[in-house]
Amino acid sequence: MKGLLLAAFVALLTAGCASGAIVDPKAAADAYAAAAAAGDADAIYGMMTSAGRKERSRDDVRRLVQDERGELVDEAHLLRATNVRIEATARMRFGDGEETALDLREGRFWVTSAGTLPGGARSPEGALDDLRRALARRSYAALMRVVTPSTRAAMELDLRALVTGLEHPEGLDVQVLGDQARISLPEGHHVSLKRDAGIWRVDDFD
Repeated sequence: MKGLLLAAFVALLTAGCASGAIVDPKAAADAYAAAAAAGDADAIYGMMTSAGRKERSRDDVRRLVQDERGELVDEAHLLRATNVRIEATARMRFGDGEETALDLREGRFWVTSAGTLPGGARSPEGALDDLRRALARRSYAALMRVVTPSTRAAMELDLRALVTGLEHPEGLDVQVLGDQARISLPEGHHVSLKRDAGIWRVDDFD
């Protein structure tokens, strides 16, 4: 039944956006509560998204409503309680996998996270997805946004020490062994180099 509730809310909000006006989530909740309290399967089916209708036919919804009438009545009472807080969130996924999240407040949608824009994951899975996207984009700025302040400070301190240690490369002790080289930097950092076709490249650093 929770799947029906979600599908109904999404359908009502989407219909409002398509017509140029955003439906108040409270109105959507009231409409669902009325249909649930009355056991109106056709009304509930009419609130469902096209995806929801592919998963359940009108007859399926009628059977669910008939079998779960008591639970529906309880849900209707809960939705009509004075202390109920209703939040609406929209997510838009782009072709490259990037996702934009928006929250509905005061009759308009506000961006809460979008690619390189500051945001905040609301679940561990969301934080992991933010990390994946930051690494996929090879974005240092995005990576810094998804780690904790203490981790960010530690990473920036390490990088700053590495930059400082490399300010005067001509004065560093470079140990060369064939096509391999290793350099020890102040603050305990090390850089490994490798020569390929006459070109020295950084092979590793810590």
